Amino acid sequence: MLVMNIQKIMEVLPHRYPFLLVDRIEEVEEGAKVVGYKNVTINEPFFQGHFPGHPIMPGVLIIEAMAQVGGAYAAVKDNVGEDRVTYFVGIDNARFRKPVTPGDALRLEVDLLSKRRGIYQFLGKAYVGETLVAEAELKAVFAEK
Repeated sequence: MLVMNIQKIMEVLPHRYPFLLVDRIEEVEEGAKVVGYKNVTINEPFFQGHFPGHPIMPGVLIIEAMAQVGGAYAAVKDNVGEDRVTYFVGIDNARFRKPVTPGDALRLEVDLLSKRRGIYQFLGKAYVGETLVAEAELKAVFAEK
């Protein structure tokens, strides 16, 4: 079931091309898990330099895509207004297991682990098909612009 299309995502996230890295969110389990998708195409601007003739999506952008899925969920859940922005405050235990290349569809599964003193802690996992390609623990906070 489609929960957020790209228009709704753009309502709750400040990111825009070329840094909006989530295309849709299809699953939300209240207080537990959110699942988003990023379709990776050869038209992504980062492929010009990463790497010419051997395009691989940078791992840091896979992590950013996971964070955007978590941020969209948190923004809707907490009804965050346009006067606030999401900041990363920590990334732990990041692992990159397989390369992501043009034509891949990333399934971004983000579990909310906790929310304490305004700090969200997520566990993000990125899959291509059934293969785990990356994972990380993410921490973020909403702050005034």
